Amino acid sequence: MMQGLQYRAGGSSAPGTVASAACRRPAAATLQLGRSSVEDDEETMTRTAMMSMSPLERVQRLASDNAVLVFSVTSCCMCHVVKRLFCGLGVNPAVFELDEEGEGTGSSDMEKVLVRLVGKKPAVPAVFIGGELVGGLDRLMAAHISGELVPKLKQAGALWL
Repeated sequence: MMQGLQYRAGGSSAPGTVASAACRRPAAATLQLGRSSVEDDEETMTRTAMMSMSPLERVQRLASDNAVLVFSVTSCCMCHVVKRLFCGLGVNPAVFELDEEGEGTGSSDMEKVLVRLVGKKPAVPAVFIGGELVGGLDRLMAAHISGELVPKLKQAGALWL
């Protein structure tokens, strides 16, 4: 019997759940900022700077700060497939869950930007590798099947095999 991948922010896993260290989702603040939260002052300054940016600038900044970035919605099965594929390859993507962001964070504006960039609605999953937009699940799977995905992940520094 195969169990589904379960993401968790921390704590111990419940019996019968599958959680891999490479597939654990970092804390929300880390995902928003695309950085580790080493110093609170730096995190607060970066968060303030991110909030003052336009939605397009925020998307570009998050994409450039992370080797692999997935814009996702928690209830989307295609987003789950994308995250599962990356974890299966040994890649730990930064995941920005648009529906988990609070009011006033501009996540709906970011989703509108993603619709323009991806060219379809819904815009999720939206995958960026090495700061470059790959697209949705269809383009990611096409790159994987054709053998282009792994070299692109290695070039971005997300995979070391």
